[in-house]
Amino acid sequence: MDKSVIFAVAGSGKTTHIINQLNLTDPVLIVTYTTSNLDNIRTSILKKFGYFPANIKLLSYFTFIHSFCYKPFLTATYRTKGIFYKPNANNYAKNEARYITNGGRLYSNRISKFLQENKVLDDINARLKKYYKYLYIDEIQDFAGNDFNFIKSLAKADINILMVGDFYQHTFDTSRDGIVNKTLHDDYAKYQAQFAQMGLKVDTTTLNKSYRCSPTVCEFITKSIGINIESHRTDAVSINVVSDESEAQTILSDNEIIKLFYQKHYAYNCYSKNWGDCKGEDKYNTVCVVLNRTTQEKFSTNTLRDLPAVSKNKLYVACSRPKRDLYFVPESNMKKIDVN
Repeated sequence: MDKSVIFAVAGSGKTTHIINQLNLTDPVLIVTYTTSNLDNIRTSILKKFGYFPANIKLLSYFTFIHSFCYKPFLTATYRTKGIFYKPNANNYAKNEARYITNGGRLYSNRISKFLQENKVLDDINARLKKYYKYLYIDEIQDFAGNDFNFIKSLAKADINILMVGDFYQHTFDTSRDGIVNKTLHDDYAKYQAQFAQMGLKVDTTTLNKSYRCSPTVCEFITKSIGINIESHRTDAVSINVVSDESEAQTILSDNEIIKLFYQKHYAYNCYSKNWGDCKGEDKYNTVCVVLNRTTQEKFSTNTLRDLPAVSKNKLYVACSRPKRDLYFVPESNMKKIDVN
């Protein structure tokens, strides 16, 4: 069986690489984490085939782990009623109470651990082999906590497996549970070694250049944010810092330009999203990144690379969205503007 993991950069064609391997005969399961990427993959499949083929199954991670992995083996025993997407507040809970709420829902961050405790991991892998020839897991960088241990178990399944992700686009965690894999994303080399230990071929070259981002944007990300990224392209684009209020008004009122905020984008009446929420999207020509006070200070002193890892990764996601020009506007300037 062919088992590998590809570590990519933003805009390098992660989704395209998966889509190019799909056909109308081989039974395939594709699992991803974020809603935006799920939608992106679905759109790409429809674009390729003109419809959604019956031999291809696309699932969000929690739909997969609940519907495909948990329900066939354990629902009859525990009579649970779905998933509760908050951690157990009782650190001293024991037995079933560690995994199931009083209302009969599974704590999302411990479903994979519950599967292990009930000794059904081999059964899950056998079920994967029964129904699918290929398993694709996208956004692998976001699998954390007990879920990363579950990925190690899935890697043993007797089917072809391809995992794809960008280490530096780790902006969310599928789950957290105390100290379980707490330092997983602290070191890139050690992170890669985890997959090698699973028996996967580690590929850092197939998707190591961006089609979306120009050399101009790639150079900014590499030099200013400290995340290495190169481009397949040779053209130049503009990177502009907007301090003039009139120019900022024009950009912020332009519904062709997405405005990306660190958080609470909804507080502003404009076409916008938060930095991390645009991950997986490939539809923006020009992007305006709105800098909050902390990021603006580090931008001004050329110390963006010193941001905390999660903030730096979210900024990387935001800056790697445009196919063309990139604008930066301090959030303090935006607060002065009434965007209609």
